[in-house]
Amino acid sequence: MFLRAESRFKDGKPHRYWSIVENRRVQGNRIVQRQVLYLGEINDSQKRAWCKTIDVFQHGEDQPKPIALFPEDRAAPPLPCEVVQIRLSEIELSHPRQWGACGLALELWDELCLDHYWADLLRPGREGTRRLHVGKTLGSSRLIQPGSEWRLHCDWYEKSAMADLLGEDFGLAQIDKLCRCLDKLLEHKSRDCPDCHPGRLSSGL
Repeated sequence: MFLRAESRFKDGKPHRYWSIVENRRVQGNRIVQRQVLYLGEINDSQKRAWCKTIDVFQHGEDQPKPIALFPEDRAAPPLPCEVVQIRLSEIELSHPRQWGACGLALELWDELCLDHYWADLLRPGREGTRRLHVGKTLGSSRLIQPGSEWRLHCDWYEKSAMADLLGEDFGLAQIDKLCRCLDKLLEHKSRDCPDCHPGRLSSGL
């Protein structure tokens, strides 16, 4: 969405009327504009209020700097911050991932102090595998979208933000690593939860 101004000459002087507009892609790959909200004539402070800004950190600076984003073909109103013109036609969505649920799952893991419990039981493997991270991934996937380890390996892991949040890569989700870690988890589950029905041990953590 962006601010669009229309100029009209009225009562002997020019007037500018503002609207909030969004671009929508329709059939035939055409782009049409839809007026979301008509603002009418507004003053400079009101214009600034309707302009969205983002805070960015520049290299070597401690404080963020506000920047307003506008489409390249639209004139931005006077603003107290730097304006960056964006080429909307060249923006692409690359490798979208699920962040919110994964972040919440790891937050719950921390709230339950599971690192403290599992750290000694899931020590790094000889090949450098951080089994604790594998365990977090298994637990998070069961919480967010329950399924098999094979499904986690083939589909879920790449669509999730677990690699980004844990500082790992796809190697963490190799099927053999997942299965070996699950065996360790189930081993401790059967020891610590003797009342669990044996048939349920493979259905969840």
